[in-house]
Amino acid sequence: MKSITSLNDYFAQLHIEDLNDYGPIAIKNLKENEQKNIVGIYCVFTPTELISAANAIPVSLCSKNGSTIPDAEKYLPRNLCPLIKSSYGYAITDKCPYFHFSDLIVGEITCDGKKKMYEYLNELKPVHVMQLPQMNSHEIYFEFWKQEMIRLKKRLEKEFNVQINNQKLAAEIKLKNSERLVLKELYQLQKLTPPPLFGSEVLRLLNLSQFTFDKQVANNRTRKAIDKIKQLYQNGDKRISDSAPRILITGCPMGNSTEKIVKLVEKNGGVVVCFENCTGIKDKEDLVLENCDPIEALTQKYLNIPCSCMSPNDNRFELLIKIITEYQIDGVIDMVLQACHTYNVETLRMKEFVNIDKEIPYMSLETDYSSADIEQLKTRISAFLEMMY
Repeated sequence: MKSITSLNDYFAQLHIEDLNDYGPIAIKNLKENEQKNIVGIYCVFTPTELISAANAIPVSLCSKNGSTIPDAEKYLPRNLCPLIKSSYGYAITDKCPYFHFSDLIVGEITCDGKKKMYEYLNELKPVHVMQLPQMNSHEIYFEFWKQEMIRLKKRLEKEFNVQINNQKLAAEIKLKNSERLVLKELYQLQKLTPPPLFGSEVLRLLNLSQFTFDKQVANNRTRKAIDKIKQLYQNGDKRISDSAPRILITGCPMGNSTEKIVKLVEKNGGVVVCFENCTGIKDKEDLVLENCDPIEALTQKYLNIPCSCMSPNDNRFELLIKIITEYQIDGVIDMVLQACHTYNVETLRMKEFVNIDKEIPYMSLETDYSSADIEQLKTRISAFLEMMY
């Protein structure tokens, strides 16, 4: 292997598709050779610790590419969220290896479109739907969500003929917290001026960790990446200008088809230093409490994830106050997928918060998984970044 002397060299040699413990190859081996049960998930509200405690492998299902949307539109409305159409398209075409190998799908009610899609998915695979409260401000919602945790626990035990005891669940909570901590350390490298990484590189490392299913291996890999990045940066490898506008991306999940926004920011002289959305900090900022009742600890952690499906969604703005300060944010891009009504409605509050309270530029971008709006996005992002020079 070529000696790595720069960050460009490091990412040029990071061929994640060649890793046998990563992605489709790994999940096929876990299912066919190691006889592991696989549980497909779509959302950060799904408590993966419970799945792992059932000796099963939680895996995020394909949902961020537009290639299967035409197949989904044969059955679903065209004016539906692209994430939902992509999810269903991957399922019916059997083009998602993670869905293919899943024994059970766990969904959650974060929007009406997903709720109805799960009815159709249940015709293809067994689906367990968690009924997510739409508020988190009162103990009745805590108790409701706690019962959903218990209901999932019972379903997993029945489905896989296992017993999930508190000792096993506590161990999985500790392991998942260790993953959150090392990923937070990776994110926090971006607080440096200039930041060591481009936003697209952060997403690449997050993806590598997410689809490495042995979390000890994943955490060790992330730790080695952090150490290497620090070493090269401290040796003077600073590829990004001090004056590059520091951008925060918030809103809907990022990845694959929506990375076009990140790339356009980078091509026009900016740098994405933080992702607040589900792809980034949102679900990893807070840890699950240890050394207490594990079901109650999971209930508290997952109920307080700051998603626009919650009303009011005050936790999102509390997190953004912290991020904007710590990451020295110059501008905020709110990425909203077409037909994602909760995030779209929340852009008004977000604009007022960013422009008036934080006194920095804000822009809402509504997009889908196609490339049809690339030129329009390029023009808008370019003009937005020019405001900060």
